[in-house]
Amino acid sequence: MSALDSAADKLRAKSQQLAGQGGVKDKVADLLAEDAAFLPKLKPELIKKRAKGEAPTDEKPTEVRQAPSGPQLGKRPKPKGPPGSGGPNPFVVIGIALVAGVALAKWLDWRGHAHPKW
Repeated sequence: MSALDSAADKLRAKSQQLAGQGGVKDKVADLLAEDAAFLPKLKPELIKKRAKGEAPTDEKPTEVRQAPSGPQLGKRPKPKGPPGSGGPNPFVVIGIALVAGVALAKWLDWRGHAHPKW
């Protein structure tokens, strides 16, 4: 949660606390509610999107944007192959490495006996 979001939440809570008490407090509550709706629009990401034309710029300042009612993405692509088929079995890979290591050690040992140093 960013600082703007937390400030908007505090303003929203204060406006709900002051609402319905009548007089000046009621007017202040309305102003705080408007400010709470405006603050999240000041996020740098949204300002950047509006400058590039990717976000709407014709909204009213007091208009609160509602979340969409359903998912906005299309269907997910189906994975290729069965789950977990990202490569060979790790136990097979370890087994092959073990066999190759033992074979290399035997070969080096055999070559060492072919030319003794003494």
